[in-house]
Amino acid sequence: MSVPAARLGAPPARSEPGLVPAATPGRRPARRRRAASTWLFALAVLVALGFGYDSPTERYLTPESGAGYALGIIGGSLMLLLLLYPARKRLPWLGFIGTTRRWFQAHMIFGIVGPICVLYHANFSLGATNSNVALACMLVVAGSGLFGRYFYARIHHGLYGRKATLVELNEHAERLRLVTPTVAFLPELMARLQIEERQVLAVRSDVRSALIAPARAAWRVFRARRRLRRYVHVALGTAARSSGTAAAQRVPLKRTTYAYVDTRLAAAQRIAELQGFERLFSLWHVLHLPLFFIMLVAGVVHVVAVHVY
Repeated sequence: MSVPAARLGAPPARSEPGLVPAATPGRRPARRRRAASTWLFALAVLVALGFGYDSPTERYLTPESGAGYALGIIGGSLMLLLLLYPARKRLPWLGFIGTTRRWFQAHMIFGIVGPICVLYHANFSLGATNSNVALACMLVVAGSGLFGRYFYARIHHGLYGRKATLVELNEHAERLRLVTPTVAFLPELMARLQIEERQVLAVRSDVRSALIAPARAAWRVFRARRRLRRYVHVALGTAARSSGTAAAQRVPLKRTTYAYVDTRLAAAQRIAELQGFERLFSLWHVLHLPLFFIMLVAGVVHVVAVHVY
């Protein structure tokens, strides 16, 4: 067997990307904390929505007065504060209010907490026509924001990182290709993997193909992963029946090979889908901003109608 032991189980040397590229030790706790806080926030949102929808909130909250009225004011104010993020991003003199990154975080939080407050204000039910229009616009904008968050994360290095470029993604994929584990028990692995990568990267440059590139790349990677894992499983099983060495190292070798294959395919998928997500994000921007201003107009009309008539 010609794979060095360091490439099977031990962490890779610092000079090469290794079989499973990972974040540096200093970044792992920060990423874990961000992931944990995101999941906790998502759980809190689901609990709040589930409780409000399933409970008779009209017994305790009324839109016209008290806490119900206050929730409407808070929710509407949070939706107005969403304007501070694009303002901070485009107007350098607003630096005194905080960094763009912090306002981006606040933008996402306000865009979720604000609609929840308004839903409690409305008792999770429909009312007059003007309030229904305002509520519908707000929910459409909130849902649109979730799509935008996903598109943004796919073309940046994480949610708060800098924008990814095709050049650096190609360089990352090339560094992965330099790690070529020639395992005697898997003689066809690299050839099969290269064929699958070429199929994932076969993306046309026209607009229609670019828009569906993310879905197409995800589907191709899913199928490629299944085919390669099936090959690894069968090949190692065959080798284990005829070799004691293969039998002894079958489990760690399978785990490491799976991780390497997944990493290579993920790098190819990122390259294939980048242009598509950039176009989708641009189209999302074109739609999201008008929807947001329509929501503001509907909200103002609702407030005026409630207090005047």
